[in-house]
Formats: sequence, C-alpha cells, structure tokens
Amino acid sequence: MVAPALDSMALDLKVESKTEQYLMMSIFLLAYALGPFIIAPLSEMYGRVVVLQSTNMFYLVFNIVCGFATSPAQMFAFRFLSGFGGSGVLSDCWRKEERGAATALYSLMPFLGPAVGPIAGGYLTQYMSWRWIFWIVSIADAVVQVLAFCFLSETYAPAILAKKRRKLQKETGNHKLYTEYDTPERSVSQELRMNLIRPFRMLFTQPAIQALALYRGYQYGLMYLVLASFPMVWEVVYREDTGTASLNYLSLGIGFVLGLQFCGRVLDKIYVRLKEHYNHDGRPEFRVPMMVPGGLLVPLGLFIYGWSAQEKLHWIVPNIGAAIFAFGLIISFQCAQTYVVDAYSRYAASATGAAAFVRTMAGFAFPLFADSLYKSLGLGWGNSLLGFVSLGLGTVAPVLLWFYGEWLRSRSTYCAG
Repeated sequence: MVAPALDSMALDLKVESKTEQYLMMSIFLLAYALGPFIIAPLSEMYGRVVVLQSTNMFYLVFNIVCGFATSPAQMFAFRFLSGFGGSGVLSDCWRKEERGAATALYSLMPFLGPAVGPIAGGYLTQYMSWRWIFWIVSIADAVVQVLAFCFLSETYAPAILAKKRRKLQKETGNHKLYTEYDTPERSVSQELRMNLIRPFRMLFTQPAIQALALYRGYQYGLMYLVLASFPMVWEVVYREDTGTASLNYLSLGIGFVLGLQFCGRVLDKIYVRLKEHYNHDGRPEFRVPMMVPGGLLVPLGLFIYGWSAQEKLHWIVPNIGAAIFAFGLIISFQCAQTYVVDAYSRYAASATGAAAFVRTMAGFAFPLFADSLYKSLGLGWGNSLLGFVSLGLGTVAPVLLWFYGEWLRSRSTYCAG
C-alpha cells in the first residue's frame, strides 16, 4: 500500500535518495524473510495458533506506530519490526490431492495485497494522509485478530496430540504417556534448539529447497521491481495523479485472481491424472507441468509492459502486459510452493520458511536497483532484460525438476518419505 505514497512520505520525512524511498517500501520484507526462521520452528513446537496470534499482535503494534514516525530512522525501524510474522499451516489442513487449490489461495495473498493495496494507498495519500495507510490497515488487522481469538483452531497434528496427552496425564495421573511425535530423551531446551536450527539447516543442506527457493526468489523479486516501476510509468510517463495512477495496480490484481482460478482448478486435476497414469501414490513432480505455461507468460507480459510504456501507447496496453505477467507469475509460484509443501509435509513450516527467506530477500533487494536499471536501460530494455532471464528460468527449471526432482529429494533428509 505504501508504493504510491513514497513521494509524500519522502517529503514529510525528508528522504531525498530514491533508493531510501524504495527501502521504506521493501524493508518490511527484510524482517519478513528473517522472521520465519524463528516463527516457523516455534509453531512446530507449540502449535500454529498461539504463534500466529502472538506474531500478529507484534505486527499490529509496530504497524500502528509506523503512522506516527517523524524521521526516516523511525520509519525504517518500525517497518522492519512490523515485518516479523508468518508460518506454514497448509499441509495440516488438506490432503495432497486438494493441496493445490489450498496453496493457490494461500499463495495469492502475498501477491494480491501488493497489487490491490496501492489503490487504497493512493487515494488515502491524495485525500487524507499517508499515515492513514498504516492506521486503516491496523484497524482491519485488529478485527482479524479478534476473529482469530474466537474462531481460529489448531491444525498441527503434534500440537493437537500433545494437548490430548496433557489432558490424559491429568485425568489418569500417568505422566509416562507420550505421543509418536514426542522425544522424551530430549529436554525442552534441546528441542527448542533443534527446531530453531532446522530452517537454517534445511536452507543450506537441502538441494530441493535451494533449487525452488532460487526460482521463487527471482519471481517474487520481479513482482516488487515491477511494483516499484509503477509510479514512474503512470505518474511520470502517463502524467496521472496519484489516485488515478493507483488504479492501474488493478491489472496486476486481475492477473493474479485469474491465474489463481485457472491454476487452483487445474493443478489438482493434473496431479490426480498423473497419479492414475503412472499408477503412483503421488509425487511432488506432478506439480511441475503447470510451471511451463507460467514460465512463458511472465516474460511475454514483461515485454508488452516495458515496450508499450516506453513508446507511450494507449494506457490499456501496459496494463494488459502487467496482467499477463501477473497471471504467469502466480501460476509458477503456486506450483513451486505446492511442490515444497508436498515434499516436506511434516516440516512444511520450516521448509516454506527457509524458501521464503530467499523469496522475501529478493523482494527486499530488487526494488533497490529499480531506479538504476530503468535510468540505464529505459523501460523497454530494462523489462526485456528481466524477461529474458525469466524465459531462461521458466523453461529450464520445469525440465530439471521433472527429470531430476526425485534425485534432488533423495538427497534431502527432511523430505516426506
């Protein structure tokens, strides 16, 4: 939501550097990348609910105080602290045959928020103040927090069984009862240490996570780089006011929603068909075929968006390019996300947290070189460069995963099975 407000924020907070302006937007993602290394393993020790509710309260407090920032240092600090949060819960709630649609909805949110949020941010900045961006979001988050306290239930099997074990121990007086997930030989401190180390170990030792993390990282970074270019395209090239310019973010939102509807329905159908065809219980590689169309649409959208904006064609043309880009991006991202959840079902939170570190670090870093990229190459060749790299990744990655994914997983000690 802050993308269209960056100029107003920079004026009030006396931020002169374009890089520092983009940093106000992306520093949230730096903490969002680091948070899961602590939050995800804690959720695998104490359950999803208590961790999700605690981290959401942490976010709520610091997001509120962002609206009261009076200096760049305060804004950087508060944005960073509000970025901690997130965990993986999908593998607990759905069977493998249904996980594609579930992951589609889950994957949509990190994309749809930055695509649609700037519309509200643009009008709030134009007619009220950029500070209300943080306060309105905090009000909405407070409502969600209240609903979560009332209705959010635990989904993590070890935590559910641990609660049942404690109840039976209290009722029977037998304190030797334990579940299949318990490790009586380890103390709480040893268990905590092991769970906190796991995401780091997975990121640096698991080839399957490393491959998917790099693939998803480039995609997520691309999205934030394109978001960073929107004010330049619509306010500078097309000379639209802040509110009107923010409406163009709808093209990304439309692309993400249509991509969600398409991939969410097709991904699980392909998975079931391939299970029947190969007479197999199911493999994460059955998620790979849908990555091919996604990998081709991303560069196509970038080419259309970049060159039509540089040539200042009718405003609908770069919006069409942005929508195609978003459509392909969400498809590719969903397939990769579901692959990770399928491959690391029990440790899905740690696995997605490890992969999310690379993804969100890319989202943090890519906007910082947006100004230099487009000043040096222009919108046309700048986006073409990104498109050519996307084309290479989008065609090579699915082939490698299809033929060598099982080998990668065989070298990953945390993989399911």
